[in-house]
Amino acid sequence: MARANNPRALIMSGYGINSEMETQEALMRAGMASDIVHINDLIAGEKTLSDYRLMVFPGGFSYGDDTGAGNAYANRVRNNLWSDVKEFLAGDNLVLGICNGFQILANLGLVPAFDRDRPREIALMPNRKGVLECRFVTLKPAADNLWTKGISHLYCPVSHGEGNFYCSEETLKRIEREGMVAFRYSRDDLSPAGGEYPYNPNGALADIAGVTSADGKVLGLMPHPERAMEFVNLYDWPVRKERLKREKKPLPTESMNMRFFRNIVDSFK
Repeated sequence: MARANNPRALIMSGYGINSEMETQEALMRAGMASDIVHINDLIAGEKTLSDYRLMVFPGGFSYGDDTGAGNAYANRVRNNLWSDVKEFLAGDNLVLGICNGFQILANLGLVPAFDRDRPREIALMPNRKGVLECRFVTLKPAADNLWTKGISHLYCPVSHGEGNFYCSEETLKRIEREGMVAFRYSRDDLSPAGGEYPYNPNGALADIAGVTSADGKVLGLMPHPERAMEFVNLYDWPVRKERLKREKKPLPTESMNMRFFRNIVDSFK
């Protein structure tokens, strides 16, 4: 009964992961308690995945991305925790991967996961410009699901060197047809980025910034909503503040990005 009434999140940690605390804070503000757990402790059995309802792979540069972004961490999961992960996803649970977490999910084949026993079907390739991108981007929902409910747009930073979403033409058609694209990069007026830099910061195919699994339980998202929770975290908050003051409207305390985390927590109610 406690499991149903008080769902908790498991925030995966490990060498090179660096966004655990921001993720925990965002979930806490949205109403969900969480534990930050090193992958070694999960492998050792000191924590059990079955005690949680949400599993989050946060951002960072796990194992230095030395063997490819998210690859080494994904191998640790597959070689030691794969049966637990599959059992977890067989239940009424969710998995979220942000930035490096998205790369981990892609390596594991957990998105798009038309069939979780098939090999990976997407890749997060090096950014088109060949450099680390660290800038704010605008995201527009591309589907109506539990992750995007009530969201007009997100405005949050990217911080990655390998975020260029790529897949085969056949896979892209199926992802599009089944409504699995969750968010796309867009211009400030929410019109399509059309692959144009800097609105699409990495050259991602079809402006894809986030994609779900076929069953909708897993989301991989490249930008970082947890790094812009506050109104004053927004890159252009001074301009927004002055505009709101002149319109005699109240200043918000949190950013629009918190709606994303509230959607996750609300889905368990």
